[in-house]
Amino acid sequence: MMTLDDLTRLALRHAGTGPDCVVPGLRVRTLTAPSEPVSGIEEPAFALILQGRKRTTVGGRTFDYGPGDCLIVSLSMPSVGQVIQASTEEPYVGIALTLRPADIGGLLLEAEAAIADGDAAAMAVHAASPQLLDALGRLVSLLDHPDDVRILRPLLEREILWRLLRGPHGPLLREVGMVDSRSSRIGRAIRWLQQHYAEPVSTQQLETVSGMSASTLFRHFKEITSLSPLQYQKQIRLHEARARLAASSRDVAAVAYQVGYESPSQFTREYTRMFGRPPREDLRRGREQAA
Repeated sequence: MMTLDDLTRLALRHAGTGPDCVVPGLRVRTLTAPSEPVSGIEEPAFALILQGRKRTTVGGRTFDYGPGDCLIVSLSMPSVGQVIQASTEEPYVGIALTLRPADIGGLLLEAEAAIADGDAAAMAVHAASPQLLDALGRLVSLLDHPDDVRILRPLLEREILWRLLRGPHGPLLREVGMVDSRSSRIGRAIRWLQQHYAEPVSTQQLETVSGMSASTLFRHFKEITSLSPLQYQKQIRLHEARARLAASSRDVAAVAYQVGYESPSQFTREYTRMFGRPPREDLRRGREQAA
């Protein structure tokens, strides 16, 4: 059975592997020094830390996790992540695998096994079991055997999902795989907010897309994401603004208006509060990198 050390050595040989590698959806990342906080939108995925430590903040929750800890993200969530422990002697090593709700739902139906109910927050961290580490090791090993990927990848991914469903992550994954679960309904509301982040929040539209009353929607949205729909939209706006500042020569006010703010001064205050530095500094950094 593959151990954490075995998997770490295997992953280090494939450092820099991205989602378009010979094993679709698999990513292997290493760093030899702590990183700056990086903001972005976390998509549904499973991640395992093999070496080093990382800190991720989603909504009002901060997760600090290290070797042997696995993280599940069940919904598309704005987040800030930072590798906090890494060195040349002991690099940070992590692997991630994209989660597909249809695969989880199909496995639940086929197994006809009840997965215990429980908290279904959009993100959770638990220790990986030896069986899960072994299955992940065999999946990463396919990077050395491209001819085996087409046949073995689906089998190994099913085993990984099954190990997750039978472990402490089970209630969360169960919500991902069920078409009409609370998480699925909140996911539909989240997709609407992402597509219309520059517009005022429409309670009526959110009720329509989620199939929930306003009071039920707002309660479950807060329970799962730790944010209200309005707070979620604000974070989406700020993450989008940061990406635009890094890639654009436009001024701060123009970007603020583009992402839905009516007041550049309010935008600057909220941006600084979230990212720890004013938008003009990120704009300057983007221009320097472009130059």
